[in-house]
Amino acid sequence: MALVAAATLAGCGTGQISQTADQASAVNGASATVGDLALRDVRIQATQTGDALEPGQTVDLVFVVSNQSPDTDDELTEIKTSVGKVSPLTGGKTVPVGGVLVVSAPAGPDLPTAPAAKALPEVANANTATATVTLDKPIRNGLTYDFTFDFKKAGSVTLDVPISAGPLSHH
Repeated sequence: MALVAAATLAGCGTGQISQTADQASAVNGASATVGDLALRDVRIQATQTGDALEPGQTVDLVFVVSNQSPDTDDELTEIKTSVGKVSPLTGGKTVPVGGVLVVSAPAGPDLPTAPAAKALPEVANANTATATVTLDKPIRNGLTYDFTFDFKKAGSVTLDVPISAGPLSHH
């Protein structure tokens, strides 16, 4: 009888509703879908050296938008947040049909470009841009902050966006 009970209980962790059926991907940022657009790895990129990133500081907003539409481009018209003022995108704003818009931190003399931007030669329809946020409120690692993305055709979506360390953070 104990053997039958053990065999029955062993099967409880499998099936269509298992614990691993809805695991999230292992990326730093937030994700969302609006219409035919998929926002991926949305994050604030900054190196925090004190208790918080303070008002007046500028941080980078990093993300990728993929357009799943077979026939319609879209355009990122505005990004809003309660923690500061988002600068207008520098570079492309169009998310091309079947392509991507990669918004990454600007490369500097000692800052490599984001890995997604390095992969762009392999993507036929790709636009690149940079975006920064001038903070009005302090922000801290470990918390998320609301950002609303407005697209011309797909509409709006709001995400809770985390902070990720800068590209040259040392642990």
